[in-house]
Amino acid sequence: MQNIIFFDTETTGNTEKDFLCQIAYKNNEGEFSGMYKPEKKIPPEASAVHHISNKMIENKPSFKESGDYKKIKKIFEDTSNIAVAHNAPFDIAILKNEDIPVANFICTLRVARALDTEGKIEKYNLQYLRYLLEIEIEAQAHDAMGDVMVLEKLFERLLKKIMDTDNVDESTAIQKMIEISSHPSIFRKINFGKYVGQNLEDIARTDRGYLEWLYNQKLQSDTIEEDWIYTLKHYLGK
Repeated sequence: MQNIIFFDTETTGNTEKDFLCQIAYKNNEGEFSGMYKPEKKIPPEASAVHHISNKMIENKPSFKESGDYKKIKKIFEDTSNIAVAHNAPFDIAILKNEDIPVANFICTLRVARALDTEGKIEKYNLQYLRYLLEIEIEAQAHDAMGDVMVLEKLFERLLKKIMDTDNVDESTAIQKMIEISSHPSIFRKINFGKYVGQNLEDIARTDRGYLEWLYNQKLQSDTIEEDWIYTLKHYLGK
């Protein structure tokens, strides 16, 4: 297999203005996990997800001041490596905040969504796919290294599906995953609000105004909504 880095970050929130408080990765040289004191306090909403408290990191160095920073920066900027994450645009934005531009990446969320051509999967978050696909592994959810362990197994399943479906070798399948990951993906169904579970194509015909409203909401959001904006522009013909 090519030089793959499976990685995950835990952060102060889910916007481009948030910062890293934990990073974990696994590559052909082994595993790594580290915690750091971010530039702003971890709000209770974020701690409730990853269970990292401000007390746990109060004596930690910042990521950039840590002895790990140069090594991690070198690994992720190396053009011969491929970084793999679930909802990779978010993790990549977080690393960019730390002055680490990622050279190459695969987003397993975008790949999973693209391979679900009939829209049968209700959700695409990592832990949902873990149990939907019956990935049996001892890993703590929402811990960075735990998520990396699940991520690696999900990647292997997606890679095999592409190899089997397209009848291609591993290298070709990985290149397809990179291509899929390189642009926003399209949602087929909506999983919230008054139209939960319905096809966006149908909503575009019956209630275009709702999708226009949702599009404007996503444009104004502080969170990374690249896929939703791309999807809504597609169905609205923008």
